[in-house]
Amino acid sequence: MDRNTILFIALSALLYLAWNQLVLQPSVERNRAEREQQETTVADALGGGAVGATAGVEVPRPEALARAPGRITIASPEIDGSINLQGLLIDDVKLTQFRETLEDGSPEVDVLNPVGANDPFYARLGWAGAGAPNAEDIWSAPAGARLTPTTPVTATLRKEGVLYETRLSIDEHYMITADMRATNETGRSVQLVPIGEVRRFGIPDGFENFMISHEGAVGVVSGKRHLRKYKKLADNPIADQGTGGWAGIAGKYWMGAVIPPQDEVFGARFDQVGSAAAPVYRSAFELPPREIAPGDAADVTVRAFAGAKTVKTLRDYQKSMEKGGLDVMQFDWAVDWGNFFFLTRPIFSVLHFFAELTKNYGVAILLLTLAIKIVLFPLANKGFESMAKMKELQPKVKKLQERYKEDKQKLQQEMMTLYQKEKVNPMAGCLPILVQMPIFYALYKTLYVTIELRHQPFLYIRDLSEQDPTTIFNLFGLLPFDPTVLPLIGPFLGVGILPLLMGVAMWFQTKLNPPAADPMQARIFALLPFIFVFIFAPFAAGLVLYWFWNTFLSVLQQYVIMRRNGVEVNLAENLKLPDAVKKLMPGAKKSEG
Repeated sequence: MDRNTILFIALSALLYLAWNQLVLQPSVERNRAEREQQETTVADALGGGAVGATAGVEVPRPEALARAPGRITIASPEIDGSINLQGLLIDDVKLTQFRETLEDGSPEVDVLNPVGANDPFYARLGWAGAGAPNAEDIWSAPAGARLTPTTPVTATLRKEGVLYETRLSIDEHYMITADMRATNETGRSVQLVPIGEVRRFGIPDGFENFMISHEGAVGVVSGKRHLRKYKKLADNPIADQGTGGWAGIAGKYWMGAVIPPQDEVFGARFDQVGSAAAPVYRSAFELPPREIAPGDAADVTVRAFAGAKTVKTLRDYQKSMEKGGLDVMQFDWAVDWGNFFFLTRPIFSVLHFFAELTKNYGVAILLLTLAIKIVLFPLANKGFESMAKMKELQPKVKKLQERYKEDKQKLQQEMMTLYQKEKVNPMAGCLPILVQMPIFYALYKTLYVTIELRHQPFLYIRDLSEQDPTTIFNLFGLLPFDPTVLPLIGPFLGVGILPLLMGVAMWFQTKLNPPAADPMQARIFALLPFIFVFIFAPFAAGLVLYWFWNTFLSVLQQYVIMRRNGVEVNLAENLKLPDAVKKLMPGAKKSEG
């Protein structure tokens, strides 16, 4: 690699540090401040009719839930919660399988919350049109009704001569199905539009606005995926029409979504309603109008999802009806696989396979790394062989440097002639690194956006999706303070065991590589392991584990290839170790006599 390439790497590292501290962190604080200033305001219901409530001061969640005139209790294996009979809003969903933190007694994760509480977010399935039910209307349900996988509940409402009946059912996971019927009891025709929507009020708690992960409106219409972050919805709403798909609002790990019939044309809209001071973000669908003659009824089945973006669960819903699914088009696109989806999706599948096999995601990362090394072995072999030949040519290169030290252009010409004569490609050694960069990014993306690694332990690490919990700056926990809370530099002081091991492995690798011809390049290469330790310190422990293990395997592979090509690998000399230690190192020369 030439000087420009090295400078690019170093500058990229510095830009990352600056961006994280000067853009990302202030953005998180700014979003938090904006959310706290927003007043909770409820906008018009989809298709007309006022939702009509305004909430003043935010109240505790139990109090906000108690304001409802009645509720249908939800009790399923993976959901606790209730449905508000006022508006038939699905506005209370807690996940029984997920906790907010790893601490004992940590509360269950809230996905949907009622208006008036912190972070309001709800789903509604119903009808729109003149005289249709809105979020103010109070539905009826049997006293003590409990919605479970074995006990559906029917809610009813009679309004302006039309009887509305909605039979609600829930599966073992996160999907609520609404079989809706509207019976016209008037003496005239009635036109109604089946609709579904999810609404989130204001910027949610914990919103990071991180480019690696999408949070905001997401959906699929006729196989086309739509993404729009919260703040872009006001000026850049999305409207589309097609057959098959869904519309939702997703966070990093959780999502609320509504799903129309997959065999019927629907219109989808992703936008912002309400005032600029109190925005309400909406993802919605509407089906073609139903013209209902007097005495007739219209039936439609729609669904709402509120839960974790677990890949297996999403893909099960995506399966065809014949295979036990719901045939929801591309539902696993709720996970932000990114532009490198052709890498992130198979990487996750292999990683999940190894995790199922070993029952540990840390071990799965080690096996995945090994699998990637095997796949890239031919390319890496050529690269390391080229580096071995480069190292073997170093004496000749040094002679050229001494001979043409005053004429840089002539030196470059002579070196290229030497490489051509010896059939060595100086860039071949960079190929393993260049090929691994998109794989590295794809793995980073996978570890960051998939919930499967959340709160997964490995050895001393409690959560592979978070950074290494140890740090050298408090002697790995012996000193009673946390340096990572310091402003500006805190995140980069979490230099734990894994980043240090990674740095050591990278340092060993630099000692195996041919020395750089330019002294400045040599100095930069020598500093890179140290710099990367601090760059990787804030990254997810699972990612650092991958990079350490990958580098360690590369060092072993490079060492074996160099010895096989007849290149003397004197680690003791390269590492400049004391004489007593040199005698114990591989490649040390035996004493005479």
